[in-house]
Amino acid sequence: MIDEELLKMLVCPESKSKLELVGDELICEKSQLAYPIQDGIPVLLVEEARKINSK
Repeated sequence: MIDEELLKMLVCPESKSKLELVGDELICEKSQLAYPIQDGIPVLLVEEARKINSK
């Protein structure tokens, strides 16, 4: 789990928008990317992110 204070500071490296914790990923609505969390550490690399579908 990610600390709430850390989550407030994290932004998407692509769009610089806020990230939302959903399950075991950090989601950026603006860039439509989902960043994985591995062993409690967010992997904020665009090349490691998965593209998500628009709602």
